[in-house]
Amino acid sequence: MNPETPSAPANAPADVDVVVVGAGIAGLYALHRLRGSGLRVRVFEAGDGVGGVWYWNRYPGARCDVESVDYSYSFDDALQQEWNWSEKYATQPEILAYLEHVADRYDLRRDIEFSTRVTDIVLDEQTLRWQVDTDTARAVSARFVVLATGPLSNANTPAIAGLDTFAGQILRTSHWPHEGVDLTGRRVGVIGTGSSGIQTIPCVAEQAQRLHVFQRTANYSVPAGNTPLTEQDRAAQKANYSERRRLSMVSGGGSPHQAHPDSAVAVSERERREAYEQRWALGGVLFSKTFPDQLTTLAANDTAREFWEEKVRAVIADPRVADLLVPHDHPIGTKRICTDTNYYQTFNRDNVELVDLKTTPITRIDAEGVHTTAAHFPLDTLVLATGFDAMTGSVSRMNIVGRGGETLNQAWRDGPRTYLGLGVAGFPNLFNLTGPGSPSVLANMVLHSELHVDWVAEAIGFLDARGAAALEARRDAVAQWVLECGDRAAGTLMTQANSWYLGANIEGRPRVFMPFVGGFGVYGEIIAEVAAAGYKGFDVIEA
Repeated sequence: MNPETPSAPANAPADVDVVVVGAGIAGLYALHRLRGSGLRVRVFEAGDGVGGVWYWNRYPGARCDVESVDYSYSFDDALQQEWNWSEKYATQPEILAYLEHVADRYDLRRDIEFSTRVTDIVLDEQTLRWQVDTDTARAVSARFVVLATGPLSNANTPAIAGLDTFAGQILRTSHWPHEGVDLTGRRVGVIGTGSSGIQTIPCVAEQAQRLHVFQRTANYSVPAGNTPLTEQDRAAQKANYSERRRLSMVSGGGSPHQAHPDSAVAVSERERREAYEQRWALGGVLFSKTFPDQLTTLAANDTAREFWEEKVRAVIADPRVADLLVPHDHPIGTKRICTDTNYYQTFNRDNVELVDLKTTPITRIDAEGVHTTAAHFPLDTLVLATGFDAMTGSVSRMNIVGRGGETLNQAWRDGPRTYLGLGVAGFPNLFNLTGPGSPSVLANMVLHSELHVDWVAEAIGFLDARGAAALEARRDAVAQWVLECGDRAAGTLMTQANSWYLGANIEGRPRVFMPFVGGFGVYGEIIAEVAAAGYKGFDVIEA
């Protein structure tokens, strides 16, 4: 990794046009795009390097669940043509190397202050400028603030009695040691079987003397079907990039693969099975989009669930273990389908034990290991794969103060309220990227980031062209958008799962379905129409 720019260079400006919070996928593009528009931009990043979630999440097996060729920037064809992905689904080191290449290629580091966490963002109502303070005592005044903190960047640590008394090694998938960890010969426990746990567990099992997997909730996972990319593969992808991008931008989830045109229950059993087999071979989360009605009717969803269960049970040796690994509490796809490499086969190993926390919950942790209601499990290493305070967690850590002294946390105390996922009433010129009220994690986050950043850049250009001071979401527009997002979610099966889409993994969090479920392409059309109509739903505040 290249050495990073010092956190606060001597010539660092105190007044800028835009402050961007976060130097991940969205933040890097925001810096490039806005700086290219002639704006003075400053980025604050809590980590020591670029990459966001891919800087922090270095756990064994960390890999993207969107095809590498699609999980990449589209704004510069030269970048698309020069970068060579090695695998169908890129690993964390390769994705981080790509983002570092982007930072270097476009000379982005000179405007990023690393190891700097934003603590306060406070509006001056007289000037409509934002005062941005950090934990390094840096203070910057900005006309615009762009929150590029990401929906999955604030780790969730479970409240388990005695966790702080454990004498062994505690590892978190969300903050895995950068130097790596050797677990050879160790007794390891993994708490959590969400996406990071499902990717980590097979890798840990290959090293550990003994692995105990503590599962509270079983999740659906589909094999990645990962393969190396040949020169011929890459050449074909690059030759077809423009069409892949076109299809991705109008799709439901930001990838070029289209759902079967008919209902899952309208086709013959043979045709349905062929469609599922093709998606199974493709691998990953797109299995939930094989048919257009999989997430709207239980009858269609059941056909996907039955196919999935047949495939998974076939690779698990012990039927009793299979019973525990097969979810029974939510339709398939209503939580994000995980992507794995030999996850279910791992439970056939002699050194792996599945512990069902539904029937025997954890009571406490002591210096030697984990106690459940049934047994004590002595451990040398405990891995917390317990997910994130998703969608709003990173934003809520900052003291963001808008009109009348109201904080964003106060404005969102009953759940996040945005207009288009971009603007918040009472917070002029503050834009939140890829968070609640947008497709967010239901779409390809790279293309989603580009979509949002381009919209913000054009909105700023609109204000400057007419000499206006600010853009602020109207309260009636916010209320209508929140209602529309809720109505769209209620028309699907998505609300039937206790997922982090609803904030259900965080105790005390209001139960609000946060992403926009109408599809990435539909969402793009909506925000484009708003802009074309002179930013309908926003107040344009004159200077």
